[in-house]
Amino acid sequence: MAGNNFLESSRKLFEYYKSLGEKAMRQVPDRALFYQPNESSNTIAVIVKHLSGNMVSRWTDFLTTDGEKEWRDRDGEFTDTFSGRPELMQAWEKGWQCLLKAIGSLTPDDLDKTVYIRNEGHTVTEAIHRQLAHVPYHIGQIVYIAKMTADDTWQTLTIARNASGSYNRDKFDRDREKRFFTDSGREGAPGED
Repeated sequence: MAGNNFLESSRKLFEYYKSLGEKAMRQVPDRALFYQPNESSNTIAVIVKHLSGNMVSRWTDFLTTDGEKEWRDRDGEFTDTFSGRPELMQAWEKGWQCLLKAIGSLTPDDLDKTVYIRNEGHTVTEAIHRQLAHVPYHIGQIVYIAKMTADDTWQTLTIARNASGSYNRDKFDRDREKRFFTDSGREGAPGED
């Protein structure tokens, strides 16, 4: 059924981006989580705080309440208040668990239901697409800052630079199969880092 496939592939994409963020953050020292490239840029910590706040607001009581909760302090999400990596990772997990639990509870029958974000109606499918655009945008920022601060110790998260040829040869040497691109572990995402 197409609805089941959409929900499963959406969940896998969210889990993929979650893992990219985690792999990037693991490669940097604690101080790099609070590195601000310039005055108008966010730190990794601020991006994590914003993602967590967004996910908890959007996905708490997802089908029954507006995704922009009255208790959300979006502006406050852009002020760094974390005491260190453990608190940052706790907020990260809280947001992701809220999102993944909500996605996991949906059925194909839910996909055409209307949910609201700031009083604007979206189908559940549209709301998922909206989140699938928002999350990778910020994960890319986390990866970029982590890559800058890790410098020569950075280990690629996708297909290594100048390794596309061997990666593709390996893929085309295998039998053709239908599966999700993350099912066999570390895979290249669209684009290379």
